[in-house]
Parts: sequence; structure tokens; C-alpha cells
Amino acid sequence: MSNLVSVTEIHDAARRIAGVARRTPLVRLPVDGDGEIFAKCENLQAAGAFKIRGAYNFIARLSDDERRLGVITYSSGNHAQAVALAAGLVGARAVVVMPTTAPAIKVEGARSLGAEVLFEGTTSAERKRRAEAVAAERRLCMVPPFDHPWIIEGQGTVGLEILEDCPDAARVLVPVGGGGLLAGTAAALKQQRPDLQVIGVEPMGASKMRASLAVGHPVTLSRVASIADGLLPVTPGELTFEHARQFVDDVVTVSDEAIAAAVLWLYRSAKLVVETSGAASLAATFAEPALRAGGPTVVVLSGGNIAIESLVALAARPPVT
Repeated sequence: MSNLVSVTEIHDAARRIAGVARRTPLVRLPVDGDGEIFAKCENLQAAGAFKIRGAYNFIARLSDDERRLGVITYSSGNHAQAVALAAGLVGARAVVVMPTTAPAIKVEGARSLGAEVLFEGTTSAERKRRAEAVAAERRLCMVPPFDHPWIIEGQGTVGLEILEDCPDAARVLVPVGGGGLLAGTAAALKQQRPDLQVIGVEPMGASKMRASLAVGHPVTLSRVASIADGLLPVTPGELTFEHARQFVDDVVTVSDEAIAAAVLWLYRSAKLVVETSGAASLAATFAEPALRAGGPTVVVLSGGNIAIESLVALAARPPVT
């Protein structure tokens, strides 16, 4: 347990990020059928995603000398924007390495927040290598996207807020990319409510955490593919995997069709703009009704950075027959 973040550390992170990260609302969704579903609306977070929690917690813990040198990260988009925002708030320069396939809305978001944007490959492993090389060349401090205790502490503040707003929650569903949000949220929840179920949700085409838990160690997928661009790391972090193994009850997978349907349902029925990665948690409850039985279910809507054009494209997808 020594490598796992504690509830005390997560509470410390909550105090550190107060006034920067928003306290996002927990909203009851107007779903048909049995069971209550509440959405933790991180799509309404600063920079449009939960990532500011971990990014600011990390950068706030750096020394003055480290901040003066500047920071760098690698990201498909949301962590890049969060690092740019956090760095700007403390007066540090930021460099972000993004995939060549990054959505324009996320690239423009990082640039508008003052980051220098570099592009490298299409996988998390490729952009990590480039970021490490640039960090060494320019003497920049690396802000990992998920696999670091300071990042996990910050993301864990989502779990604190869920328990405060819905103390009788039966289960919480969390989208899984590299696993930082899942690790932190699960650590906060299970160390206070061991009976509460925590379930990770991955796209069928990028189920690295589910595969890793099945064999007992992190695995690297040879290929990932999904419309959920923020959930496409090819491997979970070592530390995020350890948190998942200790605190997570299950990891389920959802199809791209289910994710698209959840994005559109949220837009049309709940009036919430949520990106594909952020809607994976709700998609799981639509695909498997048992995930909303036996008490309130909370789904973490992890981000809302989606372009109007992407919403139109999702609406134009042919229905599943």
C-alpha cells in the first residue's frame, strides 16, 4: 500500500487546487427505466476536462527553480491544455507534445493558453519519447499525464466531491485512458467507502487496463482504435495499474457506437456537451442496465472538448442494425 496515494494526500491536493479547479456539479440525468444516474460534470471543468486537477497539483508542488525552467508534457489534448493553463497561472512556460491526429479544438486550446505545441506520431509511446528528448535538451520539467502520485492525488479530488454530494452512491463509473482519473477517484472512494463499487470503462478498441488486470501486470497493446481519442494510451501506467488492482472492482468495455449514442443523448436529452472520451461511462450504463441497479449510480463525464463539426459527424453516423 506504500506506493498508493492516501485520502489525506488527496485532501491536501484539494486544498492546493482550490480556486483553480472548479467544484463541478453532480447532476441527475433524465434517464428512462429503473435506477438513478447522476453525472459528475467534469466537462464543465476549467479547460474543459478533469485534467486541471492533477496538472495544477503537480506544478504547484514544483520548486521555484523548476518552474523557472519551464514544463513539458505529452498528451492527446486535455492534459496538454491543463498543463498550459496551470503553467500560465504560476508564470511558467509550457511545451506540449501532441499526436499528429489530435483534434483541432484541443490543439487550438493548448495554443490559446500559451503552450508551444509540438507534434509526434499517433501513439502515447511516440509522443512520450519526443517529450523526454525535448525535456533533456531544454532542461524542462516533465509533467506526466497520469502515472505519478501528484497527478493521481489531484484527480482523486473528483472522488472526494462525489462522496460529499452523493454519500449513498452504489457505484461510480470512470472512463479509463492511462488510468490517472480511475486511480485517484478509486483511491478516494474505496478508502472511505469500501462497499462502493468502482468500475472503469474503456473502448473495446483500447482496453489496456482490462487486459492488464486479467494477467496481473501492465500490458502494451499492439494497436488501439476508437472514436474516444482521449482513451487511447497503449498501456496503463505502472502506478495507475497498482491503484486499479487494489481499488477497482471491474473494468468494462463499450463500443464506439454506444459511445456515440451517449454523446448525442447527453446533448439532446441532458443539454450537456460531452466529448466521446467523457461519455464512455454513461455509454456503459446504457449498454448494461445492471450497472444502474441497486442504488444511485454516478458516471464521471471526464471532458467536454468536442467541436461542433464532430457532433454533426456523430449525428450522421448510420444507426446500428
